[in-house]
Amino acid sequence: MNPTRREFLTTGVAAGALAAVTSAFSKDTASSAANPTPTTAPKPTIAPLAARPNVLYIIMEDCGPHFGCYGEPLVQTPNLDRLAAQSVRFSNAFCTAPVCSASRSALMTGCYQTYTGCHHHRTWAWNKQPLPAPAAHLCDWFRAAGYYTCNLQPTGKTKGKGPRAKLNGDGGSGKLDHNFLTSVPRAGDPFDGTDWAQRAAGQPFFAHITIMETHKGGGWTLAREQPKSELIDPTKLKLPPYYPDHPVARDEYANYLDAVHLVDGYVGRLLARLEKDGLAKNTVVVLSSDHGPLFRGKQFLYDNGLRIPLIVRFPDGRSAGTVDDRLAHGVDLAPTMLACAGLTPPTGAMHGHDLFAPNAPRPTHVFAARDRMDTSIDRMRAVRTERFKYIRNYLPAVPYMQHNDYKEKNYPTWNLVKELTKAGTIMPREAALFAATTKPIEELYDLAADPHEVKNLAGVPAHAPTLKELRALVDTWVKNTDRGTAYEDPVEIFRGYSGRLPEEAAAGSAGTEK
Repeated sequence: MNPTRREFLTTGVAAGALAAVTSAFSKDTASSAANPTPTTAPKPTIAPLAARPNVLYIIMEDCGPHFGCYGEPLVQTPNLDRLAAQSVRFSNAFCTAPVCSASRSALMTGCYQTYTGCHHHRTWAWNKQPLPAPAAHLCDWFRAAGYYTCNLQPTGKTKGKGPRAKLNGDGGSGKLDHNFLTSVPRAGDPFDGTDWAQRAAGQPFFAHITIMETHKGGGWTLAREQPKSELIDPTKLKLPPYYPDHPVARDEYANYLDAVHLVDGYVGRLLARLEKDGLAKNTVVVLSSDHGPLFRGKQFLYDNGLRIPLIVRFPDGRSAGTVDDRLAHGVDLAPTMLACAGLTPPTGAMHGHDLFAPNAPRPTHVFAARDRMDTSIDRMRAVRTERFKYIRNYLPAVPYMQHNDYKEKNYPTWNLVKELTKAGTIMPREAALFAATTKPIEELYDLAADPHEVKNLAGVPAHAPTLKELRALVDTWVKNTDRGTAYEDPVEIFRGYSGRLPEEAAAGSAGTEK
């Protein structure tokens, strides 16, 4: 019987397992640090600096690298393109999970969500646990060096109400969405305040903002209210091969790009405020996302779900306009931002590493995981190299397109593929494979020849050596960092998602991300 996360963390078995992880994981990947191991009161190393820069971390919610500077041909993103021209733009950045809460739990700690027990989307409030030491929220490390930390969001009279309450554009949504407990400076909120203007005079700040409008929902509706001349013509889109060529699919994809254009304006206004406040010349700007969007992207381990934009602007203009093609990982963002401030967490506190560290080895691979999504139970693990992607499906009898309230109510293309499959309508082979009633145990894709990941090479003899190599990488990663092996009680899942027990009458509708 698998121990619960609480039991694991409080038994001698945990201590032994974690100690073994430290040595094993350091040998496993050139792209990761030693595994977190228990300790007490960890403190970062604080390098002496004449002046510590501010750090502004922008997350565009549910957004892939669909900007002009990344080669998206139809969308207009002048502000993002300008930012990229002043920055280092990473062309191969990937998150650790293709969904909000699991990915954010890794982004804000520098630790794999599978290691900290934060892998399910979401962890219900009554099941959340503190992070295992020495892992900590990013804000804790910044605070130790005297930084003021803030999660940008309107407050009081400026806070929106109604169905668009979280759609505050460059004012920020205030979203946290962590699958772990925090208690400092207050329960459930690791940030000191809601705006950098609240800090003490001369105090450096770490500011985080989530811009929600690229997330499915009211932001997409708002995007369609932009001038018609700025909207994407759905008929001009080149759809991925796993999309049915149907007006519904074209409209959904175009609407997403409209939302990217909308948020581009918000990013421009936010950066203009930084200039107006006289802070741009001492602020590192990091712009990224939590995961990718759309059908067969969000919630899945294909590149469309894992690839994220990553743009880093230094106040001194170093490396402006350059493109870094190394594999960058979600767990790398926290140590990279801390390093910008001269901070180094204790050994073993993070799996990621500083992307700008001198003489850093070129990463050879990155990992990712899919676990429960709302009420849809699943378990997948993946590794990606510069050329190949390997995915392991632990529940091959469970289809990719198993029922999911959130998907059914918010993703028209998802429902379209289901309807076309049920009707026996001819669809692209790639869409039909995703709608199959089972999954293969293993998937292997040559990303150079097959960037959309639609030709599974796992059974092709010529690729057997690659299959074995990547299979071994996943084996080691799972052995050393994965606590996602125990499945949850289905009654608890229902209660957490629906806010009631199965026999109780529904008070409202599920299927909406909160």
